[in-house]
Amino acid sequence: MRKLLLAGIMLFNTAVIGQTIVNRDRAIEDMVKEVSADSLKAHIVKMVSFGTRNTLSSTTDKNRGIGAARNWVLSKFNSFAKQANGRLSAFVDTTTYRADGRRVDRPINLGNVMATLKGTDPNDNRVFIISGHLDNMRSSPTDSIGDAPGANDDASGVAAVIECARIMSKRSFPATIIFVAVSGEEQGLLGAGYLAGKARKANWNIEAVLNNDIMGSNNSSETNIIDNTKIRVFSEAFSVADTGRRALTIRQLGLENDGKARQLARYVKEVGERYVDNLQVVMIYRNDRFLRGGDHSPFVENGFAAVRFTEMNENYTHQHQNVRTEKGVHYGDLVEFMDFEYLRKNTAMNLANLANLSKSPAMPDSVKIEVRRLSNQSFITWQAPKVGKVKGYYLLVRETTSATWQKKIFTTALSMQLPFSKDNYFFAVQSVSEDENESLPVVPTVGR
Repeated sequence: MRKLLLAGIMLFNTAVIGQTIVNRDRAIEDMVKEVSADSLKAHIVKMVSFGTRNTLSSTTDKNRGIGAARNWVLSKFNSFAKQANGRLSAFVDTTTYRADGRRVDRPINLGNVMATLKGTDPNDNRVFIISGHLDNMRSSPTDSIGDAPGANDDASGVAAVIECARIMSKRSFPATIIFVAVSGEEQGLLGAGYLAGKARKANWNIEAVLNNDIMGSNNSSETNIIDNTKIRVFSEAFSVADTGRRALTIRQLGLENDGKARQLARYVKEVGERYVDNLQVVMIYRNDRFLRGGDHSPFVENGFAAVRFTEMNENYTHQHQNVRTEKGVHYGDLVEFMDFEYLRKNTAMNLANLANLSKSPAMPDSVKIEVRRLSNQSFITWQAPKVGKVKGYYLLVRETTSATWQKKIFTTALSMQLPFSKDNYFFAVQSVSEDENESLPVVPTVGR
């Protein structure tokens, strides 16, 4: 009789702790609908019209070169400021970068175009960044004279940044969002390195960086695969800053797949696919592609959560190439090779994630899992976040071999006992707002 009663209790608990269905936030859904393929195309056509945006090109010519391009991006941001009730401010953050004997053969004026949408909660110092790189290159990275359209690499990423700023500047968010078009990517991630170092020195509370680079075309050069339903998100397993005791904890608890960037990648996959139809966010367990680098890397190296979005099927005849035709093959990064509906979906995926993150409460505090005794159940506790109004919390569950979270369980409590063995599963906790916007997940540390 006692065994039957215990079995009944376990079945009841399992039924109560069921999978939670998460609905779309109507406000985010409306923003996603505003993303326009036509606007994105217009932005890219304008950037291509500057002839070249090589970092070594003119910063004083009003019509050609990187200076004219960044002034135009600044003008777009400033036009959005008029609808932001004083919350959006923009400027070109410049620094002098000296010749390095590699891809910079003379001193240059390096500039990132920054637009900051200030959060409405004065107690919330969280920062979320979306970036793309404004500069581009021909076959030679130091050729600052010849035409270099750079439609996809990376006018596509900058167009996504501009479009997100256009739509989001009309709304209010508790946390701060920074929209940035960096320079110097093709010269060695210079602008992103400058910004990441500045942020670390000033102790910015950056919780996520969404970097967009080559995200607007859909066909591969070798395989001829054409598919505009998938985008890759690259993420590093854990930070280079995870050393000493932190590295030991990662090893002991088997958390090699649960660093900041990897958790962000899981998050953007779930949220992006929730809001954007006919788009799969494909997680790639690498920081970047072979022989290439992206502007998320300096942020990762400075301990921030940062990921890179890149189209699923890259065409290398349309990257880092002088425009030409050889043996019937068209080389060059031209507007005609773009897919603007694909770019619309990828931009909408970015926007949905930025909005969901910046509308959410802060992450829960002091998340712990009890390990004092042998048990086939798991007891997890946490504390309320430091900022933000919470409706409750999501308990996330996945098997140790699963790439993504498999269960999402809602509770208003600050603890939960789960009928899942801590030996067989990973867990995390998210704070949830009234509109069901989730914070980034926090994996529990050992509590005794």
